[in-house]
Amino acid sequence: MGATLSLGDAALRAAYVASVVRAWEVSVLAPALDEVCERAEQAEVAAREALLSIVDALNTEGMDEVVQRLREEAEGRSLLALERLIRHPVRLGRAPAGEDKLRQDKVPFDGRGRPLTLGERKSLARRPDRDTMQRLIADPHPDVIHRLLRNPRVLEDDVVRLAARRPGRREVLAEIARSTKWVHRPRVRMALVLNPATPPEIAARIAGLLLRPELAFVAGSPYVPAAVRALCMEHLERRPPVERPGDEGVH
Repeated sequence: MGATLSLGDAALRAAYVASVVRAWEVSVLAPALDEVCERAEQAEVAAREALLSIVDALNTEGMDEVVQRLREEAEGRSLLALERLIRHPVRLGRAPAGEDKLRQDKVPFDGRGRPLTLGERKSLARRPDRDTMQRLIADPHPDVIHRLLRNPRVLEDDVVRLAARRPGRREVLAEIARSTKWVHRPRVRMALVLNPATPPEIAARIAGLLLRPELAFVAGSPYVPAAVRALCMEHLERRPPVERPGDEGVH
């Protein structure tokens, strides 16, 4: 955990943790991650910071096989804190029908009414002007969104609107979750967890990062899949109570 926290950049931390996750034997890795998860559930500051990087690493593309091995190890050895973080998507249910459909009217057009090709849209996503970004913010292709999220002119409000969009598109929401620049923002995290189209395994991992008021809000939302709400209740039960001013003198 110390080596992870010594890195100043979130993307570097995620890359480092991903390399460790791929390299370590799962029998050694799983209990180490479980300990971090347990400490983070008790609101230990350093553990919560390390958990951010763990979630970023597990959300990286190509990690599904590793996560599945960790899931089996956690279930077999009753590593309950880790199990909550990487709970199997089948147990978390599916997005409601229609949430993952592509909006055909979202592909931008050029000035002559011609739909822009994917290559043209990917190129435009790097442009710095706000007008171009507003045209592309609802693009249905994750490659366009991947480039757009790196554009320095994109604002947090833009990303929150994109993460909250209904009906959502799983691939686009997954791209937002993989962006260390944006997914660490509380508003973006909440928009992802509250969106029923967010891949449930990603929603589960992000739920492990939420604070008590956020967990309570998600658990009470009728639009979130029932299994994700139940998972948030599990996390909420394990969070320490919030101390109020004056509690020190009450016995």
